Amino acid sequence: MTEGRLVLAATPLGDVRDASPRLSEALATADVIAAEDTRRLRSLTTALDVSPVGRVVSFYEDVETARLPKLLESLRSGETVVLVTDAGMPSVSDPGFRLVAACVEAEVPVTCLPGPSAVTTALALSGLPCDRFCFEGFAPRKPGERAKWLGSLKDEPRTVVFFESPHRLASTLSDAAEVLGSDRRAAVCRELTKTYEEVKRGNLPELATWAADGVKGEITVVLAGAPPRSVSVADLVSEVSSRVAAGERLKSAAAEVAEATGVSKKELYDAVLASRK
Repeated sequence: MTEGRLVLAATPLGDVRDASPRLSEALATADVIAAEDTRRLRSLTTALDVSPVGRVVSFYEDVETARLPKLLESLRSGETVVLVTDAGMPSVSDPGFRLVAACVEAEVPVTCLPGPSAVTTALALSGLPCDRFCFEGFAPRKPGERAKWLGSLKDEPRTVVFFESPHRLASTLSDAAEVLGSDRRAAVCRELTKTYEEVKRGNLPELATWAADGVKGEITVVLAGAPPRSVSVADLVSEVSSRVAAGERLKSAAAEVAEATGVSKKELYDAVLASRK
């Protein structure tokens, strides 16, 4: 029996010319295309002048779990299933993760056609450090949950990327300024690769004021990491000791605390050892 495989295919964020030749080929030859929105898929294939020969099935969040058995059956029978979402890379705040996990569990091959991603595009355009970053998906909708989430980012040293609705952007930026401080810088990236692409950079209060006038389109926010805390090595000994008491290895606990606070890893490690004598 021919072995089937799942193909995760990145699609353009806006400009169809960003589609790769491999994407066109995959859409034209797949046995099954699982699409987050079948109407958007038709628009994409029309723009690419591609005529799919395979079956097209919807694969959006509400039906994702229900579709898994049938898609796995197709894969096991030797068919190629191509998964596409509305824009960007499947599984990244879009359907796909559950199907990939099911394929891994069933030992069905999974491959990827790399391409556009709003996360890395916004990060590159932000003007903020790109060497280390984390992706937080969509910001929480409810104010209380959002405040708690922002609080968890207060000491995050890495650049943070997240998605937000244009209708909640102003309130999220305003809350971020209150929780994270008025000096924290960010970039709001709107309508990436589309006709009205815009990148607005500044500190959080400036961006909140700008967004209060109303913003349209798909939004990706890039938030600068927290500056190192101004603390002494002696102040951090108890923090490392507490983490070690909770089960962490001294070396890794000291390294993580040192990195988050900007102190010397060796000095902190030595100080913890000295405190035990």
